[in-house]
Amino acid sequence: MSQFSQNPYYKGGGGGGGFMAGDSPFGSNSGTPGSGHKRNNSPSVRPVTIKQILTATQVHSEADWVIDNAEVGTVTVVAQVISIQKQATNIVYNLDDGTGRLEARHWVDPSAMEEDEEEPVTEGVVIYMMGNIKAFSNKRYINTSQKRVSKDPHEIYFHLLNAMTTKLQLERGPPNGSGVPTVSSSTKTERGDASAYTAQATISTNNQWASLPAFHQQVLNAILSHPASELGVDVGAIAKIVGGQAAHLSATLDSLLDGGHIYTTVDESHFAVSQ
Repeated sequence: MSQFSQNPYYKGGGGGGGFMAGDSPFGSNSGTPGSGHKRNNSPSVRPVTIKQILTATQVHSEADWVIDNAEVGTVTVVAQVISIQKQATNIVYNLDDGTGRLEARHWVDPSAMEEDEEEPVTEGVVIYMMGNIKAFSNKRYINTSQKRVSKDPHEIYFHLLNAMTTKLQLERGPPNGSGVPTVSSSTKTERGDASAYTAQATISTNNQWASLPAFHQQVLNAILSHPASELGVDVGAIAKIVGGQAAHLSATLDSLLDGGHIYTTVDESHFAVSQ
């Protein structure tokens, strides 16, 4: 059973409560009094640029970091390694992604053998890093939990576009026309009525999903109506498009998961379509 019934965008969860439109991840600001920024609106793992990290704000040393008026937790960065400084307990990487420079600290087990690393990190390579924003002596850095060497020369550009897309979604909400596409959606695209920014793809009536129930296809269309992202689509955003009862959507997502049509991404409340 999908555990998204615990998602705060649902009231009543699997007990039959419906989706509350006001709780949309792109809904009204619900920060703490006087905070002036959004809480729980940002993806649990957010792609960002180094400049966004350098311009992030923090109310106090224990508060969450805020980027573009939205709180952030875990962030991902793709950048070139300018220099490496190895220490006893950590490795410091000096990164540059074209928007700025920043240090990333990766803590290591002193007893671990360096040869155990799948791909050695050297100066000049492009690296993907996931971690949290930290600050020490007024200097910001990323405390990394995961890293890997990028083997695709285009990944850094994809990441920058992904960061911009996420920023726009948080500021403006889903693109116009992000509702469930109809049979005539392809015609709208030809006329220019549907933005290419809107969707990853649309489902036609004659494809591998044509035999699925109508609501299953609506859920798939709802996921595909969002821009492609490694984060996937949050269940709250799906529910906002398809409507209905939480229990019905939960059962449908379980069925699509079991059938291999979708998969979970950053957590059990974010989904992407198997391509």
